[in-house]
Amino acid sequence: MDYTPSPHRTQNWLLTKPSATGKRGMVVSQVRSAAEAGVAILNAGGNAIDAAVGTALALAAVEPWNSGLGGIGFALVHRAGERRADVVDFGPVAPRGINPSAFKLTGKMAHGQFAWAEVEGDTNVQGPLSVAIPSSVAGYTKLHQTWGKLPFAEVIAPAITLAKRGLPQDWYTALKVVSGAAVLRNYPESARVYLPGGLPASPPYQGSPGFFRLGNLPATLERLGKVGPRDYYEGDIAATIASDIKALGGVLSAQDLRDCQARILPATEYQWRGRTLQLAGGLTAAPTMMRVLDQMARVHYPTAPDAPWFAAFARAMKTAYAERLAGLGDADPLAAETCTTHLTVCDQDGTMVAMTTTLMSLFGSKVMLPGSGVMLNNGMMWFDPRPNQPNSIAGGKRPLTNMSPIILKDGDRPWLAAGASGGRRILAAVSQVMTFIADFGMTPEQAAHQPRIDVSDADRVSADPRLPEDVIAALTRDGPTELADHSAMPINYACPNVILRAADGSVTGISDAASPWSSAVAQG
Repeated sequence: MDYTPSPHRTQNWLLTKPSATGKRGMVVSQVRSAAEAGVAILNAGGNAIDAAVGTALALAAVEPWNSGLGGIGFALVHRAGERRADVVDFGPVAPRGINPSAFKLTGKMAHGQFAWAEVEGDTNVQGPLSVAIPSSVAGYTKLHQTWGKLPFAEVIAPAITLAKRGLPQDWYTALKVVSGAAVLRNYPESARVYLPGGLPASPPYQGSPGFFRLGNLPATLERLGKVGPRDYYEGDIAATIASDIKALGGVLSAQDLRDCQARILPATEYQWRGRTLQLAGGLTAAPTMMRVLDQMARVHYPTAPDAPWFAAFARAMKTAYAERLAGLGDADPLAAETCTTHLTVCDQDGTMVAMTTTLMSLFGSKVMLPGSGVMLNNGMMWFDPRPNQPNSIAGGKRPLTNMSPIILKDGDRPWLAAGASGGRRILAAVSQVMTFIADFGMTPEQAAHQPRIDVSDADRVSADPRLPEDVIAALTRDGPTELADHSAMPINYACPNVILRAADGSVTGISDAASPWSSAVAQG
């Protein structure tokens, strides 16, 4: 008999994720233990800013492939009683001593993940030369010193405890380590921690998983708690970081660390269907999101997203990406696969924080520093390695990024806070989740389980096969459309999370259904 197999389905189950509700504060994170740490800080008398910083520090210990002390990021903060949000910009900056000529082009275009000119040895993607100045700690410090309530030692305490316990050695950790193993093995401390005996540690076949420590990270966090976070840039930790990176052949210097400071900027505002959308500004995906919304403002919104709406959204996304590509040339930082984390926080007073932080790629540069246990970012990958381009490499320069934390306000009151991880896929996910709730009247739980599309470049669309047939047909008529499952791996869609705070003070939050460790945790 002739037999044609059906397409392989990575998952043959229905995924659901519970939402959380409450009348006080809430933290939503890609790792439940980090969200619980944030809620513990709220319960200790901290505010949303304290909880956001504590959650981000905890993620360094429990989600080290996505973010950490060696990363960068952006945060939006809308304090209760204030009319508008502030942006804390701790985005990537190239080291002052970086030499563009060190990134020698092969004459080919990179294959697979990276849609730009290939560099010999991928030195802009992995290793010590791929590192941008790590500004996450500076960002957390700026947030805490400006608006926090609790002492920093209390805010970092849950992260220290989690780091001392170690990273869970379960199937999800194994999956992440396997995905990065081919490059992690090239760097001694990374290999020692993540590849004992030369192989990723296997999760237990039965019983409960154990834990393993991330090198010297617990001691580094403990020192930051004792002497303060600026030690990361000016003290013993800074000296250790600079010494280790120099020994590995990197150019990140002690002066780069001393000069590292986060900055506070006013949020960008955009009027959207009776509310005001607040975004993180020009070096994020915010300008592209506003161009999408410019086009969607002319589109009919039915009672639920239908085939014409999805087709219009896909066209708007493709047009916006084409414009961004035209402005950047062939190198588009949104086209890179990145591993990011997003957390969303609300306290009982109504202050909201949306924070996105990243190491850029999975495990960043793949370089863990032996003295500190810090896994460093590979932020130089955001730059175009070709000379004389708008986004070319230069010392002290800030590249464009793909992060998109948002806070939507109703009048002057912060109403919805959201963001996502997922690199080039962030923009489509955040835009859809926002509009599912704000424009189609879905609950956060309904929005989190509504099948979505992804549009990550100007040419093609990915569609969740759970979408109705007429939606998929409309997308296909409009251009190349690929059916792609929303699964834990492969990661075909971004992982958004959201908190909605009603006028009566009740809060509802939820994380991405396909992200196995993620969770919303309400304050009791």
